[in-house]
Amino acid sequence: MMTLDTIPKLFLRNRDLYRDQVALREKDLGIWQRVSWTEYWDQVCYFALGLRRLGLQKGDKLSILGDNCREWLYADLAAQASGAVTVGIYPTDVVSQVKYILENSESRFVVAKDQEQVDKVLEVKKELPLLTKIIVIDMKGLRRYRDLMILSFEDVQTLGRPLHEEQPQLFEDMVRGTHPEEVGIIVYTSGTTGRPKGAMISQKNMVAMIQGLSQVLDFKSTDSFVSALPLCHIAERMFSLIFPMWAGCTVNFAESVATLQEDLREISPTAFLNVPRIWEKMQSNILIRMEDAVFFKRWIYRAMMPIGRRVAEYKLAFRPVPLLWKLLHALAYMLLFRSLKNQLGLLEARIFVSGAAPLSPDIMLFYHSIGIPVRECYGMTEMSGISFMPKDSEIKIGGVVGKPIPGVEVRLAADGEILQKGETVFKGYYANPQASQEAVKEDWLYTGDVGVIDEDGDLRITDRKKDIIITAGGKNIAPSEIENKLKFSPFIKEAIVIGDRRKYLTCLIQIELENVANWAQANRIAYTNYKSLATNPEVYKLIQSEVDTVNTQLARVETIKKFTILDKELDPDDEELTATMKVRRSIIEKKYKELIETLYR
Repeated sequence: MMTLDTIPKLFLRNRDLYRDQVALREKDLGIWQRVSWTEYWDQVCYFALGLRRLGLQKGDKLSILGDNCREWLYADLAAQASGAVTVGIYPTDVVSQVKYILENSESRFVVAKDQEQVDKVLEVKKELPLLTKIIVIDMKGLRRYRDLMILSFEDVQTLGRPLHEEQPQLFEDMVRGTHPEEVGIIVYTSGTTGRPKGAMISQKNMVAMIQGLSQVLDFKSTDSFVSALPLCHIAERMFSLIFPMWAGCTVNFAESVATLQEDLREISPTAFLNVPRIWEKMQSNILIRMEDAVFFKRWIYRAMMPIGRRVAEYKLAFRPVPLLWKLLHALAYMLLFRSLKNQLGLLEARIFVSGAAPLSPDIMLFYHSIGIPVRECYGMTEMSGISFMPKDSEIKIGGVVGKPIPGVEVRLAADGEILQKGETVFKGYYANPQASQEAVKEDWLYTGDVGVIDEDGDLRITDRKKDIIITAGGKNIAPSEIENKLKFSPFIKEAIVIGDRRKYLTCLIQIELENVANWAQANRIAYTNYKSLATNPEVYKLIQSEVDTVNTQLARVETIKKFTILDKELDPDDEELTATMKVRRSIIEKKYKELIETLYR
């Protein structure tokens, strides 16, 4: 009997077990196209055998550059089944970043989504001597390109079909031959603290992670996920590849982040994982929509939300909900909460997870109040994904991420740094032994995050070790907690608290363009673009009132004494944000150094 110790072996199991059940859905010209597990297997088989004929060998690197789609997963599984290594590249990466990853990973093949991504590779291909083929998913606009390195995704599958007909057992034998110690994927870190590093994650790492997590989250073959985050990010890889291979779940590809809300309503998934920025945006949309609603709807919202909040507070305190509040909550659900969940597309969902960065406690309480019990998880690329996840009955707010999943050990260093150990610890950074030795010492992964463990054994994340602010008075302050309170405001999109070695705290603020624009129109304030809004004195007063409100919730040393509104939006293309919208704090502080200094004069 085959041991299910690699992702490709789980894929083979699913082909035989689920056959005609839906594995993937993707919208094409407004219609959701379905792919069964049998069809999924066939597509991966043809592509893998096509790569074999092109010379792909065990240990070779195949990079994938482009937005989420079925072919992304086909290529990923084909490479892993061949004993090769998949390397994901963010579709938003500029040419220099694409070159860095292709060069650093020593990729021989690259699968590119479309013309835009192909052009990035062609611009630097002369500097990439190891690169042999550029395989294109969507050939639109590329038919006249004469570069011999380019061939279409379909062409590769066409190469593989005859080989499958000649040796129908070959691909299955390749899958059975995959080994748990082999590196399956290289995931590049987000680069918040420097140049991205390629974390090597083995088949054993991925299977150990999902074995542990499945004992906390009850996955079912009937579950349905939405693929919205970039697939090269470890969080999305979990929800779109590792979890479905473990449990036979269905993956639905959202058209884009811009259409995510509409796609969610159409799909109505049973599980939804996303980054704080998306949860914040969805909550902000509800608040603004309620402000614009007719009087009766506003009255219902303002009357029902305190009921939801009170019931949520009972549950989060692990106290029984009194009968009266249960009855009131049932009424509130019928009048408001069911409608809100339906508008968000989360009416059928039972698993709600926020990860990759801290989520504001106020926003978590908001979602719990309307019947969406979001839980925060904690994980890292270097831990093969999630390593801490609270159970349904153990969800807390305020950066509490629960206990380690089975198979993971945790302890805190003397300075509070979180150390982790287990079979999910990655195999090191590719071609970077020094960084690997610094990250893992005596089998313990040094995470760079600071936390505390409460009396229940639950971990609470304080902040990144490098981000902790020590004021001139010697007070240690976690900026993320203050920033999350500020971002609860529908008018504040991003907040960066400054104050290390300074006498007081200041803040750089990016306004939420859409919501502030609506506010400006309602107050008859003229503007033309983001900059004209950000520099408007009335907008400054608006943000000042939001900052003042937050200051009342903080200790005196934590209050924001001065702030300034950035006159441009932070952008991943300017290296100010990662692809998952996390702030690159060191770059921001360097780039806006003069602006920051004005706040201390």
